[in-house]
Amino acid sequence: MTIKAVRNLRRISQIIFFGIFFWLILKTTFEVNFNPADPSEIRLPYPVSIALEFDPLVALGTILSSGTLYKGLLWSLVILIPTIFFGRFFCGWVCPMGTLNHWVSEIPSERLRRKGVGKIRSNRYMKYQRIKYYVLLVFLGAAFLGSLQIGLLDPLALLARSIGTVVLPMLHTAANGTLEWVKGLGLPALASGAQSVYDTVAPLLLTYKQSFFHTILTIGTLFLIILALNRLFTRFWCRGICPLGALLAIFSRFSFLGLQKEEASCKHCQLCSLSCQGADDPEIGRKWRQAECHLCLNCQASCPEACLSFRLFPNQEVTPANPAGTPQINITRRKAALSVGSGLLLFPLFRSGDAFAVNANPRLIRPPGSLPEEEFTARCIRCGQCMRVCPNNALHPTLLEAGLESMWSPILIAKIGYCEPTCTLCGQVCPTGAIMELSLQEKVGDKETPPNRIGTAFIDQGRCLPWAMATPCIVCEEWCPTSPKAVYLKEETVFDSKGNPVAVKRPYVDPHLCTGCGACEYACPISDRAAIYITSAGETRSVENQFLLEKNRKKAPAPRSTTQQSARN
Repeated sequence: MTIKAVRNLRRISQIIFFGIFFWLILKTTFEVNFNPADPSEIRLPYPVSIALEFDPLVALGTILSSGTLYKGLLWSLVILIPTIFFGRFFCGWVCPMGTLNHWVSEIPSERLRRKGVGKIRSNRYMKYQRIKYYVLLVFLGAAFLGSLQIGLLDPLALLARSIGTVVLPMLHTAANGTLEWVKGLGLPALASGAQSVYDTVAPLLLTYKQSFFHTILTIGTLFLIILALNRLFTRFWCRGICPLGALLAIFSRFSFLGLQKEEASCKHCQLCSLSCQGADDPEIGRKWRQAECHLCLNCQASCPEACLSFRLFPNQEVTPANPAGTPQINITRRKAALSVGSGLLLFPLFRSGDAFAVNANPRLIRPPGSLPEEEFTARCIRCGQCMRVCPNNALHPTLLEAGLESMWSPILIAKIGYCEPTCTLCGQVCPTGAIMELSLQEKVGDKETPPNRIGTAFIDQGRCLPWAMATPCIVCEEWCPTSPKAVYLKEETVFDSKGNPVAVKRPYVDPHLCTGCGACEYACPISDRAAIYITSAGETRSVENQFLLEKNRKKAPAPRSTTQQSARN
């Protein structure tokens, strides 16, 4: 097989793995029936979190932050071990974020066609490429003390979050808007054709209903900036920022596969540098940087004189063709130590603020099965899969509700959606165990076991229609899904503004029965700020965030520790 055929195989590989990743995100959605004959069988048909479980950076980060390795993260060895032998093949052949950066970088433009020399210069190794190692060390330092921040810039988590909470909702909005616009033109034939196209595309790209997500602007802006920077430098993100690329680069330093240069027939056409994706200096007469190479094979395929070749155990002695052999990773000890130290300082910086515990946001309601907040922040990578799969669009990325430390982690916003009582999908898709996979019995409880509580409902009597305005309303009681109902009514006679007696049923909340699902707040007719609302008080995952004495309530089972959860799975 010729080198050009292998290069084409790499391009096909990029398309396939990007397609698989995108398809898995599409499948991370509500496609099940919540009222089957056997409710315990409610499960997603595909292992939608498997792509994130292959991520070595996620595995390393969770080991450092929590001291345990969640079940599926052993799959990361499938990426890490071959990297030791063959280099950064993942970056050039598999990574969907790298593929997207590659495609954006290669979009043709008149400016790029005219600046061949400038492109060669931009494809040579530059000092900014060392930034990714410092970013990695900062994240690992923070993880060591229990603050997992790698999900902010990990390429797989970032791409999953961006596509799931930004790109797909935007596509849905654009498709619906375009369809309505075409129908509004008053041309039946055109409207029928547009509806046919929509009906064909919808099952492939659009969820069963429109989803809306909190903080979409911040997530979308970061994603857009990353893609736009690729127009200035080829694969800028992969070369200069990506912490996963930095981790793989460290391991690839010892790979058996390397570039061998033959100076004799080289005419210094520089076509190898023109096509280089990693800026690893394949050009003869320059130092080849093995840790930066993405194994795109463009240099070997584009060389007209066959001066370059990738071989096992290549000859990399110091020669005029390779003046200093394969150099070490270009970072200084002082800056490396400073980066680790900065990561270590992030932990006390985040935790010394009042937002973490003392003055925590009462509306910070985590998904059912979430670990205690300290363990949750040590595991959540902000991939957005729990938000994407939520059938009622109840889970959303935070901005500052959980403090800066947990930005873009999941929060339930009951005004938008409520937690479906028999749904356990968020625990199924969590790749790191930040959200435990609850059984149906653990979620809804039974005579012996209390249900999993994510909070408690409270009534604002100043806004409640029966309490404040002598107006009948029983919506919250009707929507309460627990059995018996946590929201109950007492009929009372009150007087309106004219002194006339009015019989109303005033709602009350039984905190022993309330699970904090938010259905009452979602359905409350006072739409601007509901008269009944959910706070995190009474949540099962926290032994401190309680407002009832234990002797007055059935004791809920303590949240499983990360060690118990890992052993269970």
